[in-house]
Amino acid sequence: MAQAASKTCEICVSAPGSQYCLDCEQYYCENCKSLHKRQKLSTNHQFQHASELIPEGKSRCSQHKEEFNLMCNTCNVPVCTSCVTGNHNGHTFSKLVDVIAQLRGENENQIRVKTNEANQNINKIEDSLKSFDNDVESVINAITDQSNMIKRMIDKSVAQMIVLVKEQSKKEKDKLMKSLSSAKSVLVAGQNLDKRRRDLDKIRPDETMVQRINKMKEEINDLHIESPPEFPKIAFESKAVTEDDIRQLIGTYTFRYKGTADIPRSKITRRCSPVDEKEKQQHGYLFKCSECGKECIRPYRFS
Repeated sequence: MAQAASKTCEICVSAPGSQYCLDCEQYYCENCKSLHKRQKLSTNHQFQHASELIPEGKSRCSQHKEEFNLMCNTCNVPVCTSCVTGNHNGHTFSKLVDVIAQLRGENENQIRVKTNEANQNINKIEDSLKSFDNDVESVINAITDQSNMIKRMIDKSVAQMIVLVKEQSKKEKDKLMKSLSSAKSVLVAGQNLDKRRRDLDKIRPDETMVQRINKMKEEINDLHIESPPEFPKIAFESKAVTEDDIRQLIGTYTFRYKGTADIPRSKITRRCSPVDEKEKQQHGYLFKCSECGKECIRPYRFS
């Protein structure tokens, strides 16, 4: 607002008139203003700092050439004193300065209410952001804890499976080693019999030769050759696992908004988790059901 030219107090006519009485329409210095406010008739007069006055001064009635000093409540327009008995005869009036003061007060109150609401909203949003950040951290920690638990369970199951494989393979290997040992024993016994046979061939035939040969024949018959055992085959059959299987094993997370219950249930998927937005997705969050694979869009909500 432009500042008015410097005025002199119209009461003491010496000090600067830094204050303007809206009721008396006169400039006052600080001391004269204090005296003026102490008088019973002018104790409720309203002052405005001279620097805040519009330099052009008051506008005048175009019909009567008088300054506007009243407000016609019926027509809601400023009027002069002569208008009261003229075109606005019979209307109700208020002082223009009172109307201006009232409007200024209303604007001040409205601004205060709006700024208070804005501050309250800021506090709510900041508190919600802190709470949201805490919830996000809790979800991340829960996902991490769940994955670590699953890793420990997997490690434990793998270790147990390896122990079982080793135990079972040892049993099967022991059977094979026993068969191998038996086969080696038969081989050694056969080699010894063959050596005795060659030695016997070098001896001159006599009456005991027949008995020796028959005894060797019995020993040969006693050699029991077992059929080779059936060798077991061990193999590992891996199970196909997808990233979605891993996500389902860990669990799901959800975003909840006020008013979600107002959306028809046919458009809300059960146990749905938000996934990365598609390239052309601009209207909300894309949700995909972990069971049926159905996708739906939940619009952004800002309240």
